[in-house]
Amino acid sequence: MFTQLRAEGPIHWHEHPDGNGFWSVVKHAEVSEINRDPERFSSEAKGVTIDDTEASEEGVDQRGVNMLYTDPPKHTRYRRLVSKGFTPRMIGLLEQYLTHRSILIVDNVIERGECDFVEDLAAELPLQAIAEIMGVPNEDRKLLFEWSNTMIGMDDPDYDGDPTTAMMSMYAYSNNLAKERAIDPQDDIITKLINAEIDGDRLTEFEIDIFMMLLGVAGNETTRTATSHGMLALFNHPEQMALLQSDMDKYLDTAIDEIVRWGTPVVYFRRTAMVDTEVSGVKIKKGDRIVMWYVSANRDEDVFDDPFKFDITREDNPHIAFGAGGAHFCLGANLARMELRLIFREILTRMPDIAQAGEAKMLRSNFIAGVKELPVKFTPGEKVNPPPFEKKPGEIINQ
Repeated sequence: MFTQLRAEGPIHWHEHPDGNGFWSVVKHAEVSEINRDPERFSSEAKGVTIDDTEASEEGVDQRGVNMLYTDPPKHTRYRRLVSKGFTPRMIGLLEQYLTHRSILIVDNVIERGECDFVEDLAAELPLQAIAEIMGVPNEDRKLLFEWSNTMIGMDDPDYDGDPTTAMMSMYAYSNNLAKERAIDPQDDIITKLINAEIDGDRLTEFEIDIFMMLLGVAGNETTRTATSHGMLALFNHPEQMALLQSDMDKYLDTAIDEIVRWGTPVVYFRRTAMVDTEVSGVKIKKGDRIVMWYVSANRDEDVFDDPFKFDITREDNPHIAFGAGGAHFCLGANLARMELRLIFREILTRMPDIAQAGEAKMLRSNFIAGVKELPVKFTPGEKVNPPPFEKKPGEIINQ
């Protein structure tokens, strides 16, 4: 369908059952143009999903507060403050801790000879990374996993929880955690957010809670999804698996970007037209919904040579799976790339014959291209049993 739209109607009006249709934007250039122009195309006005975002039944309205639902200058101010906890130096210094976690993740399953790739391998590193930098204690980390699954899986019958309850639970948990850190500061991101200040400006309590909730979902689900799609792609393209294993130092970085392009964890984002305008000659009216299909733009024949080929050597790879530039480029892109490099290196080195052992089950969602289950098998191996990690990331960061 997207191939046909890219060829015949790259900005296409789609009728919607509720009577309020939307523009489907499917090519790389137009998606990038809209993504980079918040003055004409707003994230804040009606949210970033096809259905309009307004206040929930509990009265929580994230527009103008959640980074996804803000436009500059609000977004610029918010991003400057939260980036205090996401500097490149901080992300780099986390690598030692996450390398240790990657070893433990493989240790937990390697003697079994089989596991569910999604839950046992793909989900663990992003969950542990986000929980660690948030300062969530070990005994509570599975709560993040359960809450984020419920929110992302709201349209999937396999997830029977209430997404609103899950959202409010995560919000309340973040609020309590922030209150604890105000009394007892720790070396974690929530303490940094509480104390972040630029020219006397600080984040409000509500902004901190909403950001922590966003971090707990977005930082967890999207990297898990990319990892799962990457493994599935390697199974489906064994020649690429063999090539990657033949020289990971040479191919791993380009493989990671190809995995992210191929999987495109976030299928789309929506904007709202703030003025009467045009995009590539198509007239768009003020108030119209515009849906930017990242999953289509990442297969654009005008940008990617042979876009339906999974090619880990692809060097010219301007994918937009982290966003198409501009204000909303993914704050955690470097962290996600690092996590993907670490977990694939650990898995493919210690489980060289890993293979698919059953059908992959996909998430029922038009927003997140999730993988729910991916059974795998491998020759059982021995644990590494690394010594305990002595320092928390915050202690490394502050050295």
